[in-house]
Amino acid sequence: MHLADGVLSTPVILATYGVAITSMALVAKEFKDEEIPKISLMAGTFFAVSLISIPVPPTSVHPLLCGLIGIILGKRAPWAFFPALLLQALLFRHGGITALGANTIMLSIPAYLSYLIYHKLPLNRVAIKGGIVGGLSVLMTVAILIILLALTDSRFAQGGFSIVQIVLVGHLPIMAAEAIVTAFAIKFLESYKKSWVAS
Repeated sequence: MHLADGVLSTPVILATYGVAITSMALVAKEFKDEEIPKISLMAGTFFAVSLISIPVPPTSVHPLLCGLIGIILGKRAPWAFFPALLLQALLFRHGGITALGANTIMLSIPAYLSYLIYHKLPLNRVAIKGGIVGGLSVLMTVAILIILLALTDSRFAQGGFSIVQIVLVGHLPIMAAEAIVTAFAIKFLESYKKSWVAS
C-alpha cells in the first residue's frame, strides 16, 4: 500500500505534503501531554504491523489498522502515521521520502473518517460498529490511493489488469481481516479501557 519514490508526479507530491503538514500543524495546537504515550504506541503499532508483507499474487499487501487507529486517536492520527512512515522509509526503504506526504494523508483521512463513522453509526453493538469501520477504512484507503495514482497518470487505471484493479482485489482479504481485528479490539477497549477511545 505504501507509495514509493518516483511514482507520483511533482504537483501531487507538493499538494499532499502541503495537506499533511497543515493538518499536523493544526492538530499540534490541541495536544495534551497525556496523549503523547497513546500516540506513540499507535505509531509503534502501525510501524510494526505494516512491515508484515502478505503475498496476494501478483502483488503483496500489508495490514493498515487505519480504522482502529482512527477510533483511538481521531484527528491526531497523522501524528502516529507520519513518524512511522518516515522511519520505514529511512530504515527499510518501505515507501519513500517524496511520497511521505501522500502516504500520510492516504492513511490519515480514512482514520479520521473512521473516527467520525464510529461515533455516528446508530448501533449499540460496539463490535459490529468496529467491524464495519475496520472494513470501510481499508476501502477508503484504497480509494485515496486510486485517486492519487489517477491524478499522477491516467494510465495506472487502463487495461484489463491495471494497477488500480490489482490493488483493489489484493486488499479484499485485508478488508475482511481488519474488520475482524478492529471489532475485537474495540470491544475490548470499550469494556476495559474506554478512555482510549477518542471522544
